[in-house]
Amino acid sequence: MMWVVRFLQEAHGFDYGAAVVRSATVPFGWIIGCPVLGWLSDRLARRKPVILAGACATAACLAWILYGPREVLPPYVLGLITGFFSSAAMIPYTVIKEANPPNLSGTATGVVNFLNLTLTALLGPVFGWLLQTASSGAQPELQHYQLTFQPLLFGVGVALLLTLVLKKTGAVRIPIASPEVA
Repeated sequence: MMWVVRFLQEAHGFDYGAAVVRSATVPFGWIIGCPVLGWLSDRLARRKPVILAGACATAACLAWILYGPREVLPPYVLGLITGFFSSAAMIPYTVIKEANPPNLSGTATGVVNFLNLTLTALLGPVFGWLLQTASSGAQPELQHYQLTFQPLLFGVGVALLLTLVLKKTGAVRIPIASPEVA
């Protein structure tokens, strides 16, 4: 997220304000997607299909952001859709709690969060170095950002593969209440 504003400014020519608003649509998509996709995975009593669908849609959105024409979709839709589907990344927090004994659920969640935040903190400078290397120290252009952001697509691909080997956890199907009960 910290590089999106520069990407939109330098690779697509947006002014700072428009770039900030467009990048803010991704977390707004998380606000919508986290509860919706969490509810859906609870309703289906299956985590994998929601994670897989979210990862596929996120990969498609990232590919569109990097390589697709920018004038096809309305201005804020792609960021909102990306945020919505990438919020499926929160479902593994539930999976880790279900896959471990209840007395270790806090520890398991802490470990997942630690890994997530550590990788995020470490990869920011790596991204900056890759971008500087790709642009040879000059003003980065679209192709430099495409090359530098490409590992994100590979990361989503790895997440897809890891999801395929994920074992079913203890999700319990939520029955739909009939009108007579309510």
